Amino acid sequence: MDNKLKIFKSVAHHSSFTKAAEQLFISQPAISKAIRNLEDEYNTTFFIRKRNSIELTDDGKSFLIYVNRILEVYSEIENQFIHKDNQLPDTIKFGASTTLASYIIPKIIAQFRTQYPKTNFQIESDNSDHIEGLILNQQLDFGITEGKNTNPKLHFKKFIKDEIVLVTSEKNMQFPKGTISLKKLQELPIIERESGSGTREMIYEALLEQDIKSLNVAVTLNSTEAIKNYLYYSDAYALLSIHAVREDLITNKLKIIDLKGFSIERWFYFVSRTGYKSNLMDYFERFVQNSYNF
Repeated sequence: MDNKLKIFKSVAHHSSFTKAAEQLFISQPAISKAIRNLEDEYNTTFFIRKRNSIELTDDGKSFLIYVNRILEVYSEIENQFIHKDNQLPDTIKFGASTTLASYIIPKIIAQFRTQYPKTNFQIESDNSDHIEGLILNQQLDFGITEGKNTNPKLHFKKFIKDEIVLVTSEKNMQFPKGTISLKKLQELPIIERESGSGTREMIYEALLEQDIKSLNVAVTLNSTEAIKNYLYYSDAYALLSIHAVREDLITNKLKIIDLKGFSIERWFYFVSRTGYKSNLMDYFERFVQNSYNF
């Protein structure tokens, strides 16, 4: 029964039989049959089939609420009995915001798999808003983000502290002393992340406390890697996580320009739905906390 419900949830999430089949690694006819069986079993129609898309009916929307609750209970049962005593599943799936997924999580997973080589990982990577939305919608059970720790429907637990620093190409000789004022910062050509980025939100919140409402944004890009690659070939500047530029500082591709009398610090958090309990999540959190030494 839980397999049918997982199929229903995937179809509802993707609004597509094809995408659900790809996600679950089963055939599209099997997906369609499972949905038909559920509709027959409950004597209703869960989806409106259109030419190029599907959408939930009112009964489908109501059924999805129950499905999410039931699957969460199934997950708790598995964690309590199947995965107790650190018996790990074949696959661990969680979300991570872009900065973490690019610069911190790969090292952690590599360390984890040296101890548990049979455990695979599926990492959903996107900006913090998207990952937290997936957790709220029960598409993911937990994640690690640079969240704001303000949503009462989500539980946030501190992981590591981060610092946002102003960086530019090592070849840029505009400020030989390596320090500028906040007033000067407002004049510089800035490359920034897209709307929804936790890093971007944190930057503007900190600047607003200094009565700075905007920066001279030259280009907006949707990844830190894209921003860094832009900086290599320009005299522009960006405010980025120190974790994201550590290797670039070592290899002299980028350098830090200090902001006089100003700093931006934040926390990365483990995130889950408020009230969600999982031995697996707790064990993975402990492993991450204990192994993080870089």
